[in-house]
Amino acid sequence: MSLSRRSFLTRAAATTSAFAVLPLLSGCGRAETGAYLNEVEGYGPLRRDSRGLVDLPRGFSYEVLSQTGDSMSDGLLVPGDPDGMAAFAGRDGLIRLVRNHELMPDEPAKSAFGENGERFARVDASRVFDFTADGQPHPGGTTTLIINPDRLRVERQFLSLAGTANNCAGGPTPWGSWISCEETLLQAGELARYDHGYPFEVRADADGLVDPVPLRGLGRFRHEAAAVDPATGIVYQTEDDEPGLFYRFIPDHPGELWRGGRLQALAIRGRPGADLRNWPESANPVGVGSRLEVHWVDLEDIHNPDGDLAARGIAAGAARFTRGEGLWFGESELYFCCTDGGPARLGQIWRYRPSRFEGYAQERSEAGLLELFVESTDARRLDKCDNITIAPWGDLIVVEDGESDQFIRGVTPQGHIYTIGRNAQSDADGEYSEITGPCFSPDGTTLFFNVQKAPGRTFAVRGPWPQRSLASA
Repeated sequence: MSLSRRSFLTRAAATTSAFAVLPLLSGCGRAETGAYLNEVEGYGPLRRDSRGLVDLPRGFSYEVLSQTGDSMSDGLLVPGDPDGMAAFAGRDGLIRLVRNHELMPDEPAKSAFGENGERFARVDASRVFDFTADGQPHPGGTTTLIINPDRLRVERQFLSLAGTANNCAGGPTPWGSWISCEETLLQAGELARYDHGYPFEVRADADGLVDPVPLRGLGRFRHEAAAVDPATGIVYQTEDDEPGLFYRFIPDHPGELWRGGRLQALAIRGRPGADLRNWPESANPVGVGSRLEVHWVDLEDIHNPDGDLAARGIAAGAARFTRGEGLWFGESELYFCCTDGGPARLGQIWRYRPSRFEGYAQERSEAGLLELFVESTDARRLDKCDNITIAPWGDLIVVEDGESDQFIRGVTPQGHIYTIGRNAQSDADGEYSEITGPCFSPDGTTLFFNVQKAPGRTFAVRGPWPQRSLASA
């Protein structure tokens, strides 16, 4: 990480002491009934939020930055279903938060343009990627929030990518942009003029709509997340599908992804087509802590007109994963989630350490290593891990898309899990929406995340983050 541990501790301690703590109720909160199970202490028990939005430990506080349906600075509305996002350092000490919206063409009621498209005239139609056959703009895309970190207030927010579909997760690049990924195989027809299922790049410093250029070389599939190795420019990608592959894209020109490259899928040496789901029917399950040498399989026909790219990859020797989701690059290694992996189908977290010769012929003599880092067998511990980020002190921060309560979890470098927060608000049917898009501010003092529905909201959380770093020292 670019933020040193020492500077993180200094800045976080100063910010925590200056930030007022939101009053929290004690005693009878739902979060104190044993719905979660900590393997290490973490930050202490969750306390019931008097506003009924997010339960947090003592000493932590939050602000709601943005909510679905709010008016934005460009005259449009905050779209629904916020998902993956990342924070970037902006001008004058401001923070730029680029946020996905996981919306399909048949969800106009959640669109930035209004349910009947009444606000569409406010945008340049040439910068909207796609429309339905009857001329309705696709509602998926990204918004950008410009945040004053001193007051944790949004100074501006606006639409920054328009006309895409089901923008789920993605990832930041070392050159200051966000890769926004379409999690769909929608084909041209009544709902679309073009095939979908591609990533798009959004510059963090853009002050309005970017030109929507699909990164076709990264393949067409149900994209979930992306992560870039700053040392090589290689882009790693997860696929939210079953079966699914774990991909890498070796660009012809690092930092210029639109110019093409090679798409490959991870395979296990000596185990062609290895089934890494660890489901009861999986042969040769992998144990937690096991390290596997990998090689990479070249993929053909990556525009995937028949939706069979993963099946063809497995037939060529690639490893089989299930529902690959969150992905984040740390110190010379990356982590990714498989939401329903493991014998209980409660989720896996994998760690990949690239070869010193990643992407070059020499990697045959020194392979990259894949390790099963965490595998949940108890929903109280971890339930359907989804988006992921890496905290400045080295722990993973993982959010859930589980069956009931939705928690924010921390995972230590030893693989021990603790609980940081819980979505405390349910919808009219009593369902608790998934939590999405965790990421830290550039100075490491603020955790941003979304609650996707009922309604969609973007939160900023501050608190005594250094305590975990000191405890693990």
